Amino acid sequence: MHTTQTVRRPKAAPRLSTAVQLIARRLHFLAGIVVAPFLAILCLTGLVYVFSPQIHDSLYHSDLHVSRIGGTPRPLAEQIEPALRAHPEARLKAVLTAPAPDRTTRVVLSVPGPPGTPDRTVFIDPYTGYINGELATVENRLPANTWLRQLHSDLHLGQAGRLYAELTASWLPLIVLGGLALWLARTRRKRRLREVLLPAAQGKKGWQRLRALHGAAGLWLAAGLLVASVTGLAMSQFAGGRADQGFDPIHLRAPVLAAAPVAIPQGPQPIGLDQALSVAETAGLTGELSVIPPAGPGAPFTVTEVGEGLPVHREAVAIDPYTAKVTERVGWGDYSVAAKLSLLGTEFHTGSLFGLANQIVLTVLAAGTLVLLALGYRMWWIHNPYRGRWASLPRPLWRQLPRPAMIVVLLAVTVLAWFLPVFGASLVVFVAVDAVLARFKRPARENAVRES
Repeated sequence: MHTTQTVRRPKAAPRLSTAVQLIARRLHFLAGIVVAPFLAILCLTGLVYVFSPQIHDSLYHSDLHVSRIGGTPRPLAEQIEPALRAHPEARLKAVLTAPAPDRTTRVVLSVPGPPGTPDRTVFIDPYTGYINGELATVENRLPANTWLRQLHSDLHLGQAGRLYAELTASWLPLIVLGGLALWLARTRRKRRLREVLLPAAQGKKGWQRLRALHGAAGLWLAAGLLVASVTGLAMSQFAGGRADQGFDPIHLRAPVLAAAPVAIPQGPQPIGLDQALSVAETAGLTGELSVIPPAGPGAPFTVTEVGEGLPVHREAVAIDPYTAKVTERVGWGDYSVAAKLSLLGTEFHTGSLFGLANQIVLTVLAAGTLVLLALGYRMWWIHNPYRGRWASLPRPLWRQLPRPAMIVVLLAVTVLAWFLPVFGASLVVFVAVDAVLARFKRPARENAVRES
């Protein structure tokens, strides 16, 4: 008895446009399922962190605000005396001037202790010289801000915990772009722009209705998600952190004062904090200023604008303590385009770029993203693979890609992995798991073909 063996012809490689859609579908589906829980955590913690200014004013109102606005504020030299008397063991690290008439002056003290010991910030009423309170601060951040910032960035798990945020920020642009490619490919034949921008869910039920809502919502949120992802990476440990380690090809790092030593003349005594502040204000510095005294003989004063928001004020000067002359200056014009965008993006990410309106925008973005994730998971649950519907999962396609498309994909992945190390490492794991799943699914498909 002779058996007829069917010879299968190899499938033709899909066109480039089709290959892009296949890559986008598999990437958006599988990576989205994995990253979505981390993105939801970032949205929830970010919703709380973005309103930290209001939280500060409520928690530390007596520290930050004066009881009564008086006449002329006392000189800085008189304001720091109560703080130094209260902490004779400490060293004056910086003085932050009051940002508004009803605010206190912050005297930042460096206290003895092991590396990483928080500073001690004493809040002084500039009109009376009384101490309103004192708090442990890190990089001039109040305790609640430090706690919420760590919650958002690493869930209080330390350096290892920062991986979850950077993993999400690394994959989010690809997931968003993949979703946009799928949605625009489905709607490119629509004649009316309204059907692309708004969910055409009328008359649709179940999965199709969810897809219409999910696609339109993703289109509206895409720009905000991309901005949040890129700005988050700029503050991340491995991608953005390398700019502080010398790897800064696009000049992402902001310029800083060199604060070069000055000559020590014979005779004249160095100027004090008030004279240094007066020189800086004459040089054009405004708003809340950080005045840092000389670290030792021959070191200059440094005065920096530290206020956030628009318009951007980022002037910094070094002042010779013996001649009262500005020896060095760094301003907004000295920032590279990448550094300017990074700073603006960081302040937008934290909700401080344009005040309450910025906070509302981020709230809408976070809430909309949570809805988007819920719609996506509902779509996945309808096609739940655990109900035996493995066919609903996008099929592996790496071997089906035409050679030009494969070369472009490999080059793009290589570049991204270089700039985004967490993405590169997680991609290796992602491809390995994907290959294992495909290996287990292949015998099942072959058996089904034989039985038919």
